[in-house]
Amino acid sequence: MAYPHFNLDGKRALITGSSQGIGMALAQGLAAAGAQIVLNGRDPLKLDAARAQIPGARTLAFDVTDHQAARTAIDGFEGTEGAIDILVNNAGMQYRTPLEDYPAAMFEQLLQTNIASVFHVGQAVARHMIARRRGRIINIASVQTLLARPGIAPYTATKGAVANLTKGMATDWAQYGLNCNAIAPGYFDTPLNAALVADPEFSRWLEKRTPAGRWGKVEELQGACIFLASDAASFVNGHTLFVDGGITAAL
Repeated sequence: MAYPHFNLDGKRALITGSSQGIGMALAQGLAAAGAQIVLNGRDPLKLDAARAQIPGARTLAFDVTDHQAARTAIDGFEGTEGAIDILVNNAGMQYRTPLEDYPAAMFEQLLQTNIASVFHVGQAVARHMIARRRGRIINIASVQTLLARPGIAPYTATKGAVANLTKGMATDWAQYGLNCNAIAPGYFDTPLNAALVADPEFSRWLEKRTPAGRWGKVEELQGACIFLASDAASFVNGHTLFVDGGITAAL
């Protein structure tokens, strides 16, 4: 390898919500860099199908919104299989409707899925990383960490919280050798955005609004994830890296 600091050989990475979309793409990227992959989700059948796409991948099914389930699964895996060196907190959801009509139950579900899960899984993994005095945590934020659009105010709130929790993780845990950062994707063609991708009017707006002039491809997030997971980012901590085609840089 021309620049060995990007080499992830011998590292194990757990990616939450990784049976499809961005999570699967990040898992594939980390695997290509040498990491052993552990896929997570709630549906064992979807996880088995995802595992078939990554040679040597393992699966660890648990509900990231359940604090005790996350703790039990992580502790059990660490005890029987070995260290989780890299955690990517990717699990997330979206629900779109005007804020004045937003169902309270959906708001609570968004909070649990998009931000509480980052705390639950992050804490469970970090306790083991702290004991080893090394580890990488990468949280998936969003372009909505900085920007808002009509109909997704609660989602925007959760992604702003992800960025700030990332700063808090770095502030508390850098002293133990952990690097805690976030990636903020712009608009990518994923199952979460299927309704928007299928809307020609929205796609035309997005292409005009984004300096790069197009939707992102999930593979274009892999480089950022490999960087933050690797020794190349050894002094990067508490940072949110926007991968958005320039949309947050331009009016």
